[in-house]
Amino acid sequence: MTTISEGTTCTQTESEPTTTELGAAEDTPEYSDFASMGLSEEMLRAITGMGFETPTPIQAAFVPHALTGRDCIGQAQTGTGKTAAFVIPILERIDHSSQDLQAIVLTPTRELSEQVAAETARLAVEHHCDPACLVGGRPLGRQVDHLNRRPAIAVGTPGRVIDLINRRVLDLSKVRVAVLDEADRMLDIGFRPDIERILRHCPQQRQTLLLSATMPGPVERLAHRFMQDPLRIDLSQASVVTDLVQQFYCTVDANRKFGLLVRLLQRERPQQAIVFRRTKRGADKLHHMLSKRLPGTAVIHGDLQQRQRDRVMKDFRAERARLLIATDVVGRGIDVSTISHIINYDVPEYCDDYVHRVGRTGRISSEQRGRAFTFATKEEGKQLTAIEMRINLLLEEYTIDGFEAYRPGPVRQHVDDITRPAAPEFTYS
Repeated sequence: MTTISEGTTCTQTESEPTTTELGAAEDTPEYSDFASMGLSEEMLRAITGMGFETPTPIQAAFVPHALTGRDCIGQAQTGTGKTAAFVIPILERIDHSSQDLQAIVLTPTRELSEQVAAETARLAVEHHCDPACLVGGRPLGRQVDHLNRRPAIAVGTPGRVIDLINRRVLDLSKVRVAVLDEADRMLDIGFRPDIERILRHCPQQRQTLLLSATMPGPVERLAHRFMQDPLRIDLSQASVVTDLVQQFYCTVDANRKFGLLVRLLQRERPQQAIVFRRTKRGADKLHHMLSKRLPGTAVIHGDLQQRQRDRVMKDFRAERARLLIATDVVGRGIDVSTISHIINYDVPEYCDDYVHRVGRTGRISSEQRGRAFTFATKEEGKQLTAIEMRINLLLEEYTIDGFEAYRPGPVRQHVDDITRPAAPEFTYS
């Protein structure tokens, strides 16, 4: 039975397979720089070129073990450098003189696949390695052409990867490293059959790396089935999020959420913010209410065509869009360092979704913490308590005069005016 760190899940899971668990703070050697990991000169030049000075905790803990070829599970919150943690070992372990596809990386969304492929290309610049990005919503012919150029690494979503396998243009028989990135989200949205089929196309004698912010029972069972004695490196303690993000809740009646949102934006003046809604319909409705009166408001969810999603994300990264309304599935792939605020307009259905939402902020700088707000109605007190148990933190109450409602729990500390970086005022007409 694997020992899960306290607060890892909201509910008890079924019996879990045994893994070797490694708490990075206690059992992993400290690496203060990348050079001490024994990386190649090419890899060190690429890392320096990207501006990386010291490894993040997940990189320091994960990379040395992955370099040995052992199967590894890396559990860490979003925004902690997980992509480089698995890309560096891939680039160090594959044969760059070969024309075989030697590594496959699976992610849950197109946006995340493209981000991973882009970072892989930057890290691989000294190896002259051009990773293929295999995702839906992009011209199939171009992806086939890329595969015909015999890339060493492919990054993609399970659906498109299966499609290319069926077309007999993607051969995984020489894969040496298979990576499941954001494994919990891939299972959440129903990719397990595709993942299992893809892994069965890979050689049994391979290295499998699994990266996930949370480790619910289905992810544990997937690891047990397709990994060989994996080493589990767990840096998912609640303090990872707590240290980066100030987290609050606001009590409000359901019919007054919109007014609270407007007042909150005017008071907080975020540099950039994401407002999360549970449903695509809810996201569209809120966008319709805000966009005509609040410039710089955009919406993104799974029903938008890929070119629309690309345009939204291009505007958001360029800070032409300041407020983004998103659903969980698409929001999981958003990696933008300028996000200062997260607003949970709807309490997330699952506790782990809260962790992933909040992980979108707190990346501006080590000195500037992100801020996250959750709107809770009187009927959602138990859900709010479950979130607090999940993150092992009692959220602070944030009040705005005229919008208080029933408080779903013990009275907490009120938050008044807190010093925050200056930003343009949100003008709502």
